[in-house]
Amino acid sequence: MKYVYLDKIQATGDVKNLPQQELPLLCEDIRSFLIESVSATGGHLSSNLGVVELTVALHRALNLPQDKILFDVGHQCYTHKLLTGRRAGFAQLRQRDGISGFPAPQESECDTFIAGHGSTALSTAIGVARAKKIKGEPGKVVAIIGDGAFTGGMVYEGMNNVSTLNNLIVILNDNKMSISKNVGQMANYLTKLRTDPKYFHAKARMETALEKIPAVGSDLVKVLQEGKKLIRRGIYHSTMFEEMGFQYIGPVDGHDVLELTRILTNLSEQYSPVFLHIVTRKGKGLKQAEENPGEFHSVSAFDLDHLTNPEMSPKDSFSTRFGTRLAELGADVPNLCAITAAMKYGTGLNFFYHNIPERFFDVGMAEEHAVTFAAGLASQGMLPVVAIYSTFFQRAYDQMIHDVNLMKLNVVFAVDRAGLVPADGETHQGIYDPGYFSQIGIPTYSPSNYAELEYWLEQLIKTMQGPRAIRYARGEEKPALAALGCTGNPYDFIRRTADACTVLVSYGAESEEILRAADLLEQQGVAADCCKLVQIFPLPEGLCEELSRYQTILFAEEAVTSGGIGQQLCTALHQTGWRGTFLLRGVDNTHLLHATVPQLREDQGLDAPALADLVIESRKVRVP
Repeated sequence: MKYVYLDKIQATGDVKNLPQQELPLLCEDIRSFLIESVSATGGHLSSNLGVVELTVALHRALNLPQDKILFDVGHQCYTHKLLTGRRAGFAQLRQRDGISGFPAPQESECDTFIAGHGSTALSTAIGVARAKKIKGEPGKVVAIIGDGAFTGGMVYEGMNNVSTLNNLIVILNDNKMSISKNVGQMANYLTKLRTDPKYFHAKARMETALEKIPAVGSDLVKVLQEGKKLIRRGIYHSTMFEEMGFQYIGPVDGHDVLELTRILTNLSEQYSPVFLHIVTRKGKGLKQAEENPGEFHSVSAFDLDHLTNPEMSPKDSFSTRFGTRLAELGADVPNLCAITAAMKYGTGLNFFYHNIPERFFDVGMAEEHAVTFAAGLASQGMLPVVAIYSTFFQRAYDQMIHDVNLMKLNVVFAVDRAGLVPADGETHQGIYDPGYFSQIGIPTYSPSNYAELEYWLEQLIKTMQGPRAIRYARGEEKPALAALGCTGNPYDFIRRTADACTVLVSYGAESEEILRAADLLEQQGVAADCCKLVQIFPLPEGLCEELSRYQTILFAEEAVTSGGIGQQLCTALHQTGWRGTFLLRGVDNTHLLHATVPQLREDQGLDAPALADLVIESRKVRVP
């Protein structure tokens, strides 16, 4: 497809060369390109469709890379990447050796900061803006923050620290607010007035003149300022932002690229931090995404000619199996509650919500609150299940320690997207939770197939007490692991070979690779057994005794090596007096790619050929 206006954008700054009347047409081109491109590769769609005009206006008004743009969350940066000369990279978006789906400073000097988690951009922007002040550097710093991020407390911690940074602009991308006609008209009028440079100068001259009036001058200025606050409060409820030190502007139509460009251009002169409130429609330009933006937040490749509602026909996955089983259990367990942090669909909790809405809680992008809220529920006899992605559970580490574990409260942590995660790269890998749950002392289970997930979820809910966790991979179960079924045992030997002196051990989705590695070893004349854990912490009773019969033990896990389950097993074995060869392969978190899971395993040496080679190489070593 040919894009007449987008074709004119080849490098950073090209958007400034377009005639003003072509900007709306450029936005149409960009939106069409994003829909076509993301439908082919997968990616974050709804959020990017909502910020097309805003991003074009920013690139038109700012001077990048001298000016800085920070996204919260970074998955809304696709238009920014198009306007900075990276259009060709969209053919391999989020694929190995392709461009990242998030800001990536290694890709472009126009990408200021990596941003994979939410509610962080304001704090970062304040730091960048303050650094510019200290160094005497020119340029604006703009933080784009969605209304969802305002459910996270870190935003308010940042707002309390804006001081008098007149090089900072915070843009609230509000895609949920509805403005009535009258309020909108009044707000538009005041916005035009308050963003006119003549207004700034007249206001400053008037206040200076009034302050010079003997005895009453300062009081008159205060009276006028308080009067304006009362008027603004009645019209668009902006006083919270202004009391924190911002000059509030808005609400503004976030899809009017010409008006946004005018406002942002006029903000070249600032006397205080600016808070610009824009209203957008998430998923704009794709009817299905507009109607159900949550379902089109992050998508795999899809057929534009045969779009379905994923909620009505969800793809089978660990998340959907977890969600449907939890909803069934919720009908039997009257104190069972379900909590998530802005990921109702992603975690499969939409099923619980539809069946038992009074015991379902979406707390927004606030993982810390989710865990402490669960602690409060548990302290009063409820049984909360907190379902959050592994990468986002990291944000609630302190709360898990102090608010849940110290009192041994009855909370179940459901850890979605555990292990290696495709496409989203270094910001979204689920490789730390085995370490931090075990370090805290929380029993942790890692099923490898649907049958184990459903069985152990019921066990955690109906037969166990205290904090405990169940972790599972993104996507579907693998046929080789599905065939194993569920024995209900905390660990199983899933392959035994006569006279084997080597055993391969793993858990979760990585168990598939040890089975394949054992086949490869057999082809080379090496007999190897395979042991799959479901209970990964504490190590199951009897495990060390069985494993200590082998001369060589290889442990592979999709988690960081330091503090992981493999290191704990190695220590436990040596404490029993075992003196064999222990081979450990985990994740090196210093070079995480955005790639498919098989590619990530290959890169990390966690695929079957690499594991088999590790065993073969160890056999060549002869200890004197």
